[in-house]
Amino acid sequence: MSIRTLLTVSLASTSLLATNAILAAPGDDQHAYFGIGTGFSSLENDRDDVDDFIEGGSSDFDVDDDDNVWKGFVGYQFNRYLAAEAFYADLGRVQLRGNDGANTDLESSAAGASLVGQLPVTSWFTPFAKVGAAQWETDVDGNLGDVNLDLQDNDGFDPVYGVGAQFNFDPVLVRAEYERYDFDSDFQIDTFTASVGMRF
Repeated sequence: MSIRTLLTVSLASTSLLATNAILAAPGDDQHAYFGIGTGFSSLENDRDDVDDFIEGGSSDFDVDDDDNVWKGFVGYQFNRYLAAEAFYADLGRVQLRGNDGANTDLESSAAGASLVGQLPVTSWFTPFAKVGAAQWETDVDGNLGDVNLDLQDNDGFDPVYGVGAQFNFDPVLVRAEYERYDFDSDFQIDTFTASVGMRF
């Protein structure tokens, strides 16, 4: 058996043991929860990237990416350190403003699931990080006048990740978090949200 094979088997075994140890941790903190939140979004790409994303023929427009977002989530906490969530997010609208006064709107939404790693500092304060994937859709509507764009909807299945902090006021929870919806290299949406929910 080669050294590479031994290292691979050893790494896989260590990962499985670590996961098993986390899941086997004391279960007195198991509970389901749900919540809803709102905030704002920001597009990480420039107008040339957006032009590539919608397969346009010109980038003669300005990008207005500030909009409100909202999200809903349900989850289950297996122990103090690990939870899983399902979510739906309305990611708001990115508006393309052409020089002739016309505009086109890109409205995005995403639904998916994440694993949440938690590090409880106190009984009421818990920082967390999450990683998951989402099925997303971007609807393209409007008219850019003289700008030569082939407008079409876009969708896909891509990663979602983020960090945040949760404040526990049993059974109420309050969250502040940052998430990135990584649709592709041409269209990445960052969201900053505050949420309130219930544990039961």
